[in-house]
Amino acid sequence: MEDKRILVIGAGGQVGQELVFNLREKHGANNVVSSDIRDFGDQAGPFEVLNALDKERLFEIVQQYKITDVYHLAALLSATAEKQIEFAWDLNMNSLFHVLNLAKDGHINRIFWPSSIAVFGPNTPRENTPQHTTTDPTTVYGISKLAGERWCEYYHQKFGVDVRSIRYPGLIGYKTLPGGGTTDYAVDIYHQALKSGKYECFLKEDASLPMMYMEDAIRATIELMEADGSRLTIRSSYNLGGISFNPKEIAAEIKKIIPEFEITYQPDFRQKIAESWPSSIDDSFAQNDWDWKMEYDLRKMSEDMIKQLSKLS
Repeated sequence: MEDKRILVIGAGGQVGQELVFNLREKHGANNVVSSDIRDFGDQAGPFEVLNALDKERLFEIVQQYKITDVYHLAALLSATAEKQIEFAWDLNMNSLFHVLNLAKDGHINRIFWPSSIAVFGPNTPRENTPQHTTTDPTTVYGISKLAGERWCEYYHQKFGVDVRSIRYPGLIGYKTLPGGGTTDYAVDIYHQALKSGKYECFLKEDASLPMMYMEDAIRATIELMEADGSRLTIRSSYNLGGISFNPKEIAAEIKKIIPEFEITYQPDFRQKIAESWPSSIDDSFAQNDWDWKMEYDLRKMSEDMIKQLSKLS
């Protein structure tokens, strides 16, 4: 195996912290540099403060640590992006160009950049959404992710850049608190079940969305980056299915572990967003191209979430 020296940009976020931890376990702490716009107290290995828009500083870090692989996670996420439209476009697009150009100019070998189910929209088939389909995003975040997918594909076709991407579904993990997004009810519900035994849900009981346990999402990311490039047929971004469930189904799983748990429904504006997204995803390309297999179904995830959160509380 070639020696990898990895830079994670935007390492302070929900995905970043878990990804850095897993990459360091695999490649050794000193071979994984974490970076973020502010110091979030990463003491376990090298850390650099980096504004993802500062391409000179980015180049310095790449040279200093002889970086081979970049995981570029920095972005303005959905709710925040709606309030800062032009800044979101600037950050989400130009930071990606800086990384793509480093690879084009031969300074790094491989890039991971995440996309999202936010690239889909009201005219996308909602059931078993195919890899190649209508993408008509209705959010600032989704628009920037769709543009990013096209640039990744372009840089691969035109310049041979080895860039790899996954359209993340809603991600569920116990290490970070829910941040108020549409899929975050599926994190909050476990916290509330343990804390008060009841939860008021902001989606309707039958609002199915594609989700994935964080352990699976991190494993998928690393497996895609280690896959044989000659097998990869998608250079925009891979569909990743995860588990599809609705609030009623997750509540039923929780009741098996906490029988007195109660859920009520008070749908708000987020119900509309949920209705514009797919309810399930076809990820057969990921299965065929890099042997992807999901490990955590709804039951296994619920058992682990409650076990881990009980330890923390």
